[in-house]
Amino acid sequence: MSLSSLPAAILSHMIAINNVPPPPLRSLPRLKMSKYIDYGQLNALCHIRGLQSSRSSYSILTAHNVFIKQYPKIFLQKTHRLPGLFKQEGKRKPTEDTVEEQQHDDQRDDSHNIAIHVKKARGGLTLYEPKRFEEEFVEFLDILKKLPIYRTLHEHKIVWKMLKTIPDLTCQLPDEHLKTLSKSVISETWVKGSTVVGNDGFYIILKGSARLQTKAYGNLIEEDESTASLIPQSFQGFVVSEGIKNFLLAEVQTHDPTLGQWSTFGTLEVAAQTESETKEYSVITEEDCEILKISAKNYARLKSEKIKLENKQKVKLIRKCPYYEEWPTLSIYELVALIKWKKFPPGHMIVESGKIISFVAYINSGYCNIYRNIVGLTKLEPKKAKKIKKLVCMGKLKEKESFGEISVLLQVPFTCTIITGKEVEMAIIEDKDLFVA
Repeated sequence: MSLSSLPAAILSHMIAINNVPPPPLRSLPRLKMSKYIDYGQLNALCHIRGLQSSRSSYSILTAHNVFIKQYPKIFLQKTHRLPGLFKQEGKRKPTEDTVEEQQHDDQRDDSHNIAIHVKKARGGLTLYEPKRFEEEFVEFLDILKKLPIYRTLHEHKIVWKMLKTIPDLTCQLPDEHLKTLSKSVISETWVKGSTVVGNDGFYIILKGSARLQTKAYGNLIEEDESTASLIPQSFQGFVVSEGIKNFLLAEVQTHDPTLGQWSTFGTLEVAAQTESETKEYSVITEEDCEILKISAKNYARLKSEKIKLENKQKVKLIRKCPYYEEWPTLSIYELVALIKWKKFPPGHMIVESGKIISFVAYINSGYCNIYRNIVGLTKLEPKKAKKIKKLVCMGKLKEKESFGEISVLLQVPFTCTIITGKEVEMAIIEDKDLFVA
């Protein structure tokens, strides 16, 4: 701070004490308020008794000491702010749990949410009531209009959940296949009067209605023909709902059946069809329709990949069994074509001693106990004994071990009893398939 910015009383005191010449009047600028000075302390400093009077050196010295002691108080001290502490975030939870937690927290704090009270007053749904089916269906349609690559995991789950409510799908597809296919299904928009050919996939009408076209030939409507023959044979490969089948059998001679919402048509099997068949067996939309399509080619690719994966697992299993380590690959692949997977519960008797087993088994998981019938003597009374048979455990059949080859091929009875120790999954080859091969 320069001398020219000091108040007059302080300036005169410093001049008197230190014999400093006064600055020229023109150099004294207009004082500005500083944010670093406590003006209350400055005012008290200017009114110290003895600063303006020079009659006694004692009073000046006393005023000077008071001045020097209180002078630092006129400057405000800056408050130093400590940096914020870093808070480590916890592990990220799945999206579904996060959403449920947010909904739960919001539900606890909804007492101040005006929107909830307004909805309750008007008789509407609250924010936390379950969605109606109509709302879920609209959300389902919006998701299907997106390309599968742009859908989130939550949206894929919604599609899978809706597809599981369609009986014509669940009766044909296992849950794992349906879950995989749900990630690639799309929705197609068909305007009124469009022709939808159902030989390249499985179709589900989500909105609108359509007319299923069939053509009855002259040689199929004779009096001696059964009612079932009215349906052309190539159409019998199509998958339709049970209600549509019954309606078709009853009304095919008079007029074409109508397909409404959630009705299905088409096939999941890839079959070569002629151009005439493609034209004859088609669906014509009677109004604008939203139709979900499951491609038959995608399903065929899915089954092919599953078969390849299973075959690879079977080959690996047989390779690790002791007696097959040196087998050529082609011979193992011949066995793979005959293998079926089968599970047995704990305590199940696979084969009894003295009987011929009906299959060759390769243990994939679990284990089996091997028992032998041992004849022993038991004392009943003094000098009397009785023969009894008792099963004695002789060992175990563990994972990656096989049994039953000699009994099946040579038709020799087993000399021991095999009982599962816990749930066992086996790859088996039945004797009838082995002898045919």
